Amino acid sequence: MNEISDLKRHPSPTVTPQALAWDGKQLWMSSRDLGTLFQVDVDQWKVGEEIDPPGTVWAAVATNDDWRFTIGKGLNDDRYVYRYNPDEGFTKLFACPEFTGSYLSFDGNHLYLSQWYKGLILKLDQQGNVLREIDVGEEICGHTFVEGMFYVLRGRENKNVPDKAEEWRIARLTPREEKPQIEDLAPIPFASRSLTFDGNRFWSNHRAADETISFTIPA
Repeated sequence: MNEISDLKRHPSPTVTPQALAWDGKQLWMSSRDLGTLFQVDVDQWKVGEEIDPPGTVWAAVATNDDWRFTIGKGLNDDRYVYRYNPDEGFTKLFACPEFTGSYLSFDGNHLYLSQWYKGLILKLDQQGNVLREIDVGEEICGHTFVEGMFYVLRGRENKNVPDKAEEWRIARLTPREEKPQIEDLAPIPFASRSLTFDGNRFWSNHRAADETISFTIPA
């Protein structure tokens, strides 16, 4: 594997940055602990609008008709997918399968939802029905589409292994394949949360360090 390059660490404009998405002009970022959602101007590294969501925003992605968010609610942190429109606010669309799910991506037609510990990415229809399962073989802490290719952060959180650091790699697959072959591209040298792409760089959060990090992958 290669090493990621042009790695730049930015102090996050909020604590415990969680969800991260790109809308073509700016980043959208949530705080796990504060329960808030922000728009961030990456050139000035400055918060623009702040939005109050109806729960903890675990993931975000821009779609053809505004936004989709994975939002946790209640004592059990049950997960639901919401639509967001600036004029209409938040609309609950459907419950995640088994009320579990975290990161989101969009291929131009369908929404994809990952289940962290199952190592699965689920292709969903507009009602939340599962059309397809993609097994990436390890835990998942983020994914995004870039020019028709699926990029996934996979590895191990080592949640139950004392004193062992998290281990993540960025991998690539072709979703058009019936059984996609997963190619590991580079190790990720931090405990990553979320993945998005701004047309030039990948972005992810190092939540535990209150950092948001941009990087590229050598060709």
